[in-house]
Amino acid sequence: MKTPTSITVLVLMASILSLNSCISMGAAMTMTKHNSGLHPIILIPGSGGNQLEAQLTSDYKPSSLFCHLHKGTGWYRMWFDPTVLVAPLARCFAERMMTYYHSDINDYRNAPGVDTRVPHFGSTKGMLYLDPNLKGLTEYMAPLVSSLEQLGYQDNQTLFGAPYDFRYGLAANSHPSKVGTQYLEDLKALIESAAASNNGKQVILMAHSLGGLFALQLLNRNSLSWRRQFVKHLVTLSTPWGGAVQQMLTFASGNTLGVPLVNPLLVRSEQRSSESNQWILPNPSLFRSRILLISTSNNKTYSSLDMPQFLEDIGFKEGVEPYKARILPLNEKLDKPGVPVTCMVGTDVETPHRLVYGAGGFDAEPQVDYGDGDGTVNLISLLRLKSEWSGSKNQVLDVIKLPGVSHSDILKDKGALEQIIRFITEINMEYVTLKE
Repeated sequence: MKTPTSITVLVLMASILSLNSCISMGAAMTMTKHNSGLHPIILIPGSGGNQLEAQLTSDYKPSSLFCHLHKGTGWYRMWFDPTVLVAPLARCFAERMMTYYHSDINDYRNAPGVDTRVPHFGSTKGMLYLDPNLKGLTEYMAPLVSSLEQLGYQDNQTLFGAPYDFRYGLAANSHPSKVGTQYLEDLKALIESAAASNNGKQVILMAHSLGGLFALQLLNRNSLSWRRQFVKHLVTLSTPWGGAVQQMLTFASGNTLGVPLVNPLLVRSEQRSSESNQWILPNPSLFRSRILLISTSNNKTYSSLDMPQFLEDIGFKEGVEPYKARILPLNEKLDKPGVPVTCMVGTDVETPHRLVYGAGGFDAEPQVDYGDGDGTVNLISLLRLKSEWSGSKNQVLDVIKLPGVSHSDILKDKGALEQIIRFITEINMEYVTLKE
């Protein structure tokens, strides 16, 4: 749930102008003038990358007087809500964001009395800024969208957004996942609609972080003929294909993810409850027996193979069975979708490689040993598709490395934006050439 800082208009303009060295002015002007040369793009955000709204019903039982705020006032923006910056209200925020696993239905649901909805599905509006009143603090996809608009893309015409309730994830096929499955159905319908409104042209899916996992699941849960009819290319940015060591820190001691003034212990329970957060724990098929966390207080070490024991030892026993039954089978193998995939990844940024907890236990911040990655996701995870799909004759896969570009900066870094725009231009020029 990153809240990236803003970039200036001048830097963004410089980024766009520098594209002249990569593509010809004539080609860019042709595509801008004639939108028929553009493959529609659907942007899929990462965790915390879009607005989320809530309303509190009569079933909501506030835990304190502070938590009466917003009750009975209708729909309000729950994410991002600046009240999270105030300690008493941060606790209210956390309890409303909680999800709960119900063993009787084998699925997750909201906290009692909390209804939620995702605004602006189909548009990029809810993904530009997490709070339009705090643009400098909550800018997310605004720089990327602005860059795409310079090529002639227009919101709700050739450029679409597919926000979702990022607290929920997916489960292996034999298990229900009401919210996540509905999102895939809505995303599929949006793809078909975007193609139909653009003369049947295939859609480019562009997904950041967690969004890449959803996109791949969507493709692999539909027929190959459907994929090839409607999807031109899957472009992923900073996707944690095999999870991240940093996610163990989130579960163990909470993680403010850059939001200032917040005590991580206040949001830890909410973060543990998130179905999608379990999806990003280090994958045993990738990290295997490598020691990822050391706890001197209980004299234990944990690898990705020890995740059930880790969840129990940090006091989250209720997460063990859903993890074993729903998440492990989902992550064991990533099937090839049969449509071209390009992974853009940041490298050479210090990324948590191993966590060492001392006498203070899991309530204290750990010592962090660093390795390569994008600052959030380990390089081995970013490159998982390359290691598992290499040599395949039936799957086109490209990996573009962006040295020094962090997990969230890939959406606003000048060099990263140039790479993204260059790549989208090449895909669209293929269409123009074929038409000619």
